[in-house]
Amino acid sequence: MNLPQHGLDRQTIFATLRAYKQHDVNWRSGKLLAGVYDPGDDNAATIKEAYTEFLTENALFLNFYPSVIQLENDVTRMVINLLQGDANAVGNCTSGGTESIMLSVKAARDWARAERKITAPEMIVPITAHAAFHKAAHYLGCKIIITPVNPQTFRADVNAMQAAITPNTILLVGSAPCYAQGVIDPIGEIAALAQSHKILCHVDACVGGIHLSIMRKLGYPLPAFDFSVPGVTSISTDMHKYGYAAKNISVAMFRHDHLRKFAMFACANTASYAVLNPSVLSTRSAGPMAGAWAALMSFGEAGYADMVQRVQTCTADMIAAVNATPGLRILGQPAMSMFAIASDEINIFDLDDEMAARGWMLQPQFSTPDLPANLHAGVHWGNVAHVGAFAADLQAAVSACRAKAVTTEAAHGLKNQVLQLLQQPLSPQVFGQLLQLGGLTPGQLPTGFGRINTVLDMLPRDLVNVLLVEYMNSIYR
Repeated sequence: MNLPQHGLDRQTIFATLRAYKQHDVNWRSGKLLAGVYDPGDDNAATIKEAYTEFLTENALFLNFYPSVIQLENDVTRMVINLLQGDANAVGNCTSGGTESIMLSVKAARDWARAERKITAPEMIVPITAHAAFHKAAHYLGCKIIITPVNPQTFRADVNAMQAAITPNTILLVGSAPCYAQGVIDPIGEIAALAQSHKILCHVDACVGGIHLSIMRKLGYPLPAFDFSVPGVTSISTDMHKYGYAAKNISVAMFRHDHLRKFAMFACANTASYAVLNPSVLSTRSAGPMAGAWAALMSFGEAGYADMVQRVQTCTADMIAAVNATPGLRILGQPAMSMFAIASDEINIFDLDDEMAARGWMLQPQFSTPDLPANLHAGVHWGNVAHVGAFAADLQAAVSACRAKAVTTEAAHGLKNQVLQLLQQPLSPQVFGQLLQLGGLTPGQLPTGFGRINTVLDMLPRDLVNVLLVEYMNSIYR
């Protein structure tokens, strides 16, 4: 691909762009259960128009665009109020949950440096916590301590977290809910533990903050999970998930502005202009903030309540369909419109391929010492009209898996071949052979993931990380 000698006309440009999308998943089909939260075409039109209205405004230069300050303050205040923050609570918009989490970890690290003189910071997270915490630890030089969860409920083991605390601990983490199984950690106990040790507590409500807050207003019985819990010092909540705003928009919230100051960055030490950022990014389009503002204003509390009620009904029907299918089960007791499907009888990764062949996009999740391999489903507004199709396709997919079941002996034979290869240095040749065993071709996306996920789930996770990076490195060329 070279820069064209002369610019292309509009028709050619958009024809080419649309051709690029021909193999993309159809997220408008109502069968996507991960990654996209579809508000419906009518709602999306308003959000997109607001987004493009502020596409050019740059949040880096607030002196140029005071409108952006207003947008950001409006969005963060509405979300803070939903999460029961008081007048002292503050927040800023970010590009997504990962950035919100990274800001919360940075605030904890820099607070611990200033207030407690900790130079080797540690953070304690349950194994069900999102990978964003591992990424934040990696980027920010924090040691991450992983603790187990209850093997029946999949909620964080608070006793294990307590045992992991050291003089260098700066942050405890709980999820509301955890992405993997949709269950809410015991936030009150985690926050009380943090308070007793005079450390910070972050609640990852990236996926659930909006939805759970509306569920609470509708009278659903939920444990306290937000700023109403003493000891919770920061919360992350995404608008581009169950707020149904356009990507990329999340909110990082802090109980008070003294803590938020540690999340910020300022630099006047160069010959260039002074840089002051409340987020990781410097240049930020105000488009996502305007889109989120429009979503909040367009839906209102009543609109969100209607969506949440219908999505919860849809979720209950889908869970009933799973429970009615012999060989399948739901992990734990999901608190909202997310659940995980496991099986002791069929290969769950084959089930993913069979559902994908029928248009359903779920999310494979590897096993851990506390839970089996499973498929994540995140139910949203776009799925509401397709519950019947889900139940029928699930039955057919399970039957197909049983008909072509891979034997345990064959699966372990595959694992042995992989392990033999890994006794050699990870050269390009060995990497190519590993991909071939998994049914992959370097530089190409696979048409099915069942075989490679089966192999990866058998291997040590540190090794899986290496293999995934090598494969990703081959894709972007």
